[in-house]
Amino acid sequence: MKREDLKGLKLTNPLHFAAVGFGSGLPNKAPGTFGTIAAIPLYYLLSFLSIESYVAMLIITSLLGFWFCHVASRDMGVHDHKAIVWDEFVGYWITMVAVPFSWQWALVGFLLFRFFDILKPWPISWLDKKMKGGFGIMIDDIVAGLFSAVILQVLIHFYG
Repeated sequence: MKREDLKGLKLTNPLHFAAVGFGSGLPNKAPGTFGTIAAIPLYYLLSFLSIESYVAMLIITSLLGFWFCHVASRDMGVHDHKAIVWDEFVGYWITMVAVPFSWQWALVGFLLFRFFDILKPWPISWLDKKMKGGFGIMIDDIVAGLFSAVILQVLIHFYG
């Protein structure tokens, strides 16, 4: 990403660093995809949590994400700058709720989440256009994660 595209971003600011997925959102091409890829090893670690702890983690990371994304977006002067990928982390982790770790299901979850995040079928597209601030940055990916999670659970039920 060109330096001028990152005006206002300070990687020494922990909120900015988290919002850009610890740097995974900084590539010029496909930052959302790179952000989602960076979420996979963290999902592996999270997969050892009980379902209750995993859901609590989702709530906490979503609430923190509203804040991280709002601050980074405000400081960069761009709503939902493409380098901000914390929403991809949380969306992917939502996709993978209650999924025992395997590389097969991690890949299927990745593909499902990217499908919904990129194509944004209704109501994801509506949320993406209408909601603003940190909540607006996060909510479309949260819903994409929910859609992906439902389909992934159906696939696991029939093919797992």
